[in-house]
Amino acid sequence: MRRDVLAWPYLTGLVVLVLFPAMAAIVLAFTEYSGVQPPTFNGLENFSRIFDDSLFWKALANSLIFIAISVPLRVIAAGGAAILLHSRSRAAAVGRPAAYLPSVMPDVAYALLWLWILNPIYGPLTAAFESLGVTSPGWLTDPWATRVAIAVMSAFQIGEGLVVALAARRALPGSIYEAAAVDGASPLFTLTRVTLPLMAPALALLALRDLILSFQLNFVPALIVTEGGPRLATTFVPLYVYRAAFTYFRFGYASAVTVLLFAMTAAVVFVQYRLARRWRFV
Repeated sequence: MRRDVLAWPYLTGLVVLVLFPAMAAIVLAFTEYSGVQPPTFNGLENFSRIFDDSLFWKALANSLIFIAISVPLRVIAAGGAAILLHSRSRAAAVGRPAAYLPSVMPDVAYALLWLWILNPIYGPLTAAFESLGVTSPGWLTDPWATRVAIAVMSAFQIGEGLVVALAARRALPGSIYEAAAVDGASPLFTLTRVTLPLMAPALALLALRDLILSFQLNFVPALIVTEGGPRLATTFVPLYVYRAAFTYFRFGYASAVTVLLFAMTAAVVFVQYRLARRWRFV
């Protein structure tokens, strides 16, 4: 009985914050709804508009480029931090919360911090490049430099991934490293032939998880730091949906794009599940 009572708040939150909005989005996807007039059923018209909308395909391409850059960066950052900070030393004890800190910062505050860092006039990153006599890339003006900057921003928010990778690193038996030391293995050999292969299952699952999360991670930076520019280079799918709904009041169309994004995410989850079963990770 006690467990049932404790579960009710979570079940209520699941229904109110997840299931109900998801069902509402599915219903609205088949309607023409501006938020002013009552929704009217229009069948599959919204979905047919998606496939003819060049801006949607641009946003989808931008999202895929972001995923291709950010997912490897985040996995490398989480795995590298776990390897460096797994020890019981005092320095590692200080480094672990420092590495986790960007993940618990409010997204808006984190984006504003990076807006200052990337400022092309007085930002510290620009000043660092100038001190080296190097012309700073147009972090907020060049399309590719801006995409990379947004991906780098996400690479510092690795808190959850760091916890998983750190647990995987600490689970490795010390006897393996003792045997490697007895055999005279170099630190590089131990890292590439012992540590990384044994951590590979956890890192692979982190990569698969980030494939899904990366569809949403870029919304706040794209809205606050770049506003979708320059030249639509950082107009990702979440920002595209937001503007379709709350700028142009095309709630039915925005819901259709959201449902399509749900379907794409479900397909990725299904592939992940099949791969996990094949690799016996679950």
